[in-house]
Amino acid sequence: AMGPTALEAYQAARACDPVSAFGGIVALNCEVDERTAGEIAEIFTEAVIAPGFAAGALALLARKGNLRILECAAPSGQATSPMSLRGAERRSDLLPTLEVRSVSGGLLVQEHDATDLDETQLRVVTPRAPTDAEMADLRFAWKVCKWVKSNAIVLARGGATVGIGSGQPNRVGSVEIAVKGAGDRARGAVLASDAFFPFRDGIDAAAHAGITAIIQPGGSVRDEEVIAAATEHGIAMIFTGIRHFRH
Repeated sequence: AMGPTALEAYQAARACDPVSAFGGIVALNCEVDERTAGEIAEIFTEAVIAPGFAAGALALLARKGNLRILECAAPSGQATSPMSLRGAERRSDLLPTLEVRSVSGGLLVQEHDATDLDETQLRVVTPRAPTDAEMADLRFAWKVCKWVKSNAIVLARGGATVGIGSGQPNRVGSVEIAVKGAGDRARGAVLASDAFFPFRDGIDAAAHAGITAIIQPGGSVRDEEVIAAATEHGIAMIFTGIRHFRH
């Protein structure tokens, strides 16, 4: 979540899924002040990571015996270009830009997904274009969606996630989980999908929940069917032309 203060951003993020917040990890891109620390300390938290901590905040959090407190520079927000596998001659050259997954009998190695949203490649594919407010939430949802395990669906409204569906074997299942988690907050929210919708069922489920705009890569053989469903429901839809598909 984003907010004018650390406290408001934290409260909005926790509200997305207050049940799962128990025993969670809190990460902020700004200094933790005493009020925010007090709010974090109200529930069991495993770790807090931030660029800095006010003296009063650090003293308050230090009272929590099992809480890990980590200080780390805020991310720059600038992605580095992925490095070609062929160009790396030393192990240290590979580490920052490669991801490794273990499999039976070996390892899978792939380049880190360092892509950002390219505004010049966005394409509105429905008669209705997103409003400025919807577009702001679509950008935010797309950033979050990049880090959610595929099949990934993120619902957002007002600069905060309100529902997340992840790791399902089909996309409509992730939509249904995200919608269920959002409840009434889904109405008026936007949706980001990390890969294309293979059928219109995900769009119909989103429309039934009150979703007003969708951002997705496009590229399905049934894109026209999906676009038609969005148009039928009055949903604005944007194609990014690139997918994330985190595993």
